[in-house]
Amino acid sequence: MPEPQRGGTPPHKRFNPPLREYRSGISKLKERRMKEQQTSDQPLFAKGLKGVIANETGLSDVRGEEGRLLYCGYEIEDLVDLCSYTEIVYLLLNKRLPNRDELAALEQRLRNDRELPQPILDFFKTATKTARPMSALRTAVSMLGMYDDRTKDPSQMKEIGLSLIAKIPVMAAYYYRICQGLELPPIRTDLDEAAHFLWLLKGTEPDPQEAHILDVAYILHADHGMNASTFSARVTASTLSDMYSAITSAIGSLKGPLHGGANEAVIEMLKEIGSEENVEAYVNEKLANREKIFGMGHRVYKTLDPRAPQLRRIAIRLTQTIGEPKWIRMSDMIAKMVRARKNLNANVDFYSATVYYSLGIPTRMFTTVFAIARAAGWVAQILEQLEDNTLYRPLSRYIGPDEPLLVPVLDMR
Repeated sequence: MPEPQRGGTPPHKRFNPPLREYRSGISKLKERRMKEQQTSDQPLFAKGLKGVIANETGLSDVRGEEGRLLYCGYEIEDLVDLCSYTEIVYLLLNKRLPNRDELAALEQRLRNDRELPQPILDFFKTATKTARPMSALRTAVSMLGMYDDRTKDPSQMKEIGLSLIAKIPVMAAYYYRICQGLELPPIRTDLDEAAHFLWLLKGTEPDPQEAHILDVAYILHADHGMNASTFSARVTASTLSDMYSAITSAIGSLKGPLHGGANEAVIEMLKEIGSEENVEAYVNEKLANREKIFGMGHRVYKTLDPRAPQLRRIAIRLTQTIGEPKWIRMSDMIAKMVRARKNLNANVDFYSATVYYSLGIPTRMFTTVFAIARAAGWVAQILEQLEDNTLYRPLSRYIGPDEPLLVPVLDMR
């Protein structure tokens, strides 16, 4: 048997290039593939699907260049002035506004479906009290699906969706009160959606003006094109999963601070600033450090978010009523500075934070209120997805090595 060779280059050094060569090889590979894509017929690469039209919809039309939002052809400003949130629920689910009898039937349908199964209440009572309300809501919606045999029948998707629209506000309010050690107000059937949520959250008779303001906020948040949470819901629905799974996906996406969670960040920012005389220094420091100012700018709108002025007017009226006008004044100062320095406009989260805070809604519940309103849009979008379903399956561009480039084994001695 021949003697093994002594000396020479160790095998791992003969076949494994140094780490710097590995990184250089990957960089050159990326450059080559970018050039190949530019000169080939390969599908367009758009990171985050920016600018890519993934589907068609007859529900909401977000006209970013014009600063307009339409639901089924109706301008959002007209819907806010003339409709209730329940009418918007009907509009999104049926793509037309209801007549008087249809509206009354939907109102009664939602009011009669507010009771929660006992296992959901038991879960809230035993769950950690330090969880974010959106986490509890996400889990509770998923749990609901375990107690609903209708999930086995695809024709029941709309009925399940209506049930969720009715139950999500109840779950949100009850979990919050349980965390605070408060009694749970009984379910009522004599109040509309916004008023009933305020009743459950506060345990006192809802103020009609506050209920109307929250109803308007619900309308403004009901749907908004192919946003992240709606996209999540439609992707899940496209696999022919059930309504509970799709809504759970949507809630998980809305929870993030780059989506629905921004409104909580806005009010925390205002509290941190504290007073009007601190606004300029705060904004200057944020911009100098290239830090994000939540509530400013939008992925789609290139001009003012049409929902922002509606909420701003409400915020002005509310802050004057409750005697804390500094919040809206501070908000306006921030908006003016950021618009002048960065050419960014306020979005819906910027003023909704002040509205919710002025209504006495706890800060940690802000995103949950967003979810309550958006449930109508999610359900409508899921049903529309299933009308002419295609499984979402985008491509990804591989940027790894063509062949293994092994990194040398590190000397751990």
